[in-house]
Amino acid sequence: MQKILIIGATSAIAEAAARRFAQRGDALILLARDGERLAALCADLAIRGAAQCGGARFDAGATESHAGLIAEAVAALGGLDAVLIAHGTLPDQQACQADAALALREIGTNALSVINLLTELANRFEAQRHGCIAVIGSVAGDRGRQSNYVYGSAKGMLAIFLQGLRNRLHKAGVTVLTIKPGFVDTPMTAAFPKGPLWATPDQVAGAIVQAMDQGRSVLYTPFFWRAIMLMIRSIPEAIFKKLSL
Repeated sequence: MQKILIIGATSAIAEAAARRFAQRGDALILLARDGERLAALCADLAIRGAAQCGGARFDAGATESHAGLIAEAVAALGGLDAVLIAHGTLPDQQACQADAALALREIGTNALSVINLLTELANRFEAQRHGCIAVIGSVAGDRGRQSNYVYGSAKGMLAIFLQGLRNRLHKAGVTVLTIKPGFVDTPMTAAFPKGPLWATPDQVAGAIVQAMDQGRSVLYTPFFWRAIMLMIRSIPEAIFKKLSL
């Protein structure tokens, strides 16, 4: 049995991962913005086999509350083996281009709030000298594209931060997993046309749980996104800036 904290637990991917953790009997503490959905999810996970399931409301923007919420989760679980950070938003690029305050707010949610959590969590894991920190980023962070560069820059910042954190915590026996999903069919992407490159939340969750168990460093999911992003990163800038991506 593992003691696991899930932040942003009512997102589609996090819910699917939580169900997998519950089915194998793990103990869970869930943090999420929507209290009613959180209570319903906890009840469902208890039925599915979770050894323990509790929850608390979480506001990504209220960074001053994060340390206290983490401390309460650790106390409730009696320790901490792993954390999955899954909260985030998908901003309107055009709106962000027109409003600097909105752009900064979106970067705050998708990067700075996560970095705030990671700083607190990293110190705890480093002190105990074991555990896994897993964070859902995005393939969008691999290269800036005109269609979503505010979102992509936040995820790119997060990826670099996680690289450094991984390098630091390796010596303490702590694994840091950067998760880079491609297109996932979730409520956040409901308005997007779907095609063969799209995955379900459960498919992505299965890959995440496996990668956490294996102590991996970076996960592209589905797997073919590693090759796709390698090709995109390889396009010379002189050509790339002329493309409508």
